[in-house]
Amino acid sequence: MPISYINPPSLLKPSGFAHATRAGQLVHLAGQTALTKDGNIVDGGIVAQFRQAFTNVLTALDAAGGTPADLVSVTIYLLDIADYQAHGREIGQIWKELAGSDYPAMAGIGVTGLWQPEALIEIQAVAVVAGE
Repeated sequence: MPISYINPPSLLKPSGFAHATRAGQLVHLAGQTALTKDGNIVDGGIVAQFRQAFTNVLTALDAAGGTPADLVSVTIYLLDIADYQAHGREIGQIWKELAGSDYPAMAGIGVTGLWQPEALIEIQAVAVVAGE
């Protein structure tokens, strides 16, 4: 089965990884932080960073031919779990705005650091996309 490496031009060009890989209907989405196309982490705390990181995940998913409804698993890496929980209502509203009211299997994992020192969150996902 051929593997497609997907790097949408609206995301910062990756170095040493692909934003998404697709093998048949299975799409693995690389961990995304709140990195913008110009290479900066957005300001504004965990809520703003969640929006940007999740938007980046969905951009890669769209480029792989999928939609938010195709997500089967999402893993969220967090520097501060309590901060994320304190803003859960706002983050939930962003999820509903961007992906609807259904949630896939999810995990939230506390970590001591992420690739970019300014990053507070990284989101990685798996999707099953029809076709191909």
